[in-house]
Amino acid sequence: MAHAGIKTVILLSFVLAVGFLLVILSCALWGNWLPLLVAFTFVLAPLPNAIFARCGGDDFSAEYDGSGPVDLGRFITAFVVVTGFALPLVLAHSEVIAPGACAMSIAGGALVYGTIMAYSATFKEESSEFE
Repeated sequence: MAHAGIKTVILLSFVLAVGFLLVILSCALWGNWLPLLVAFTFVLAPLPNAIFARCGGDDFSAEYDGSGPVDLGRFITAFVVVTGFALPLVLAHSEVIAPGACAMSIAGGALVYGTIMAYSATFKEESSEFE
């Protein structure tokens, strides 16, 4: 844990809980459990970045190398995030879910993904060969 303390962990866990609460309420209030797919997409979204991030070059080069695996990981992550936002909109447009469930599902999914990204950025290990 770099410079983050227990207050950061508590705040991130609270925001994550609110995000999951919104997604679950979007399912339970309207009796349709399809918006729960949004939570799965946003939880799975950071995985390609985490898997392919180790395939890049060194951090000391100023120019862009164009690492193929890192770009592929970013592309897959972007695809999954866009799917997470678009899926409730498509379901609401086709009248499979209610518009209120769509809004709650998108808000909850954004909170879940934002929390995961904030946690990753806050607790990122800085590797140094001089330590």
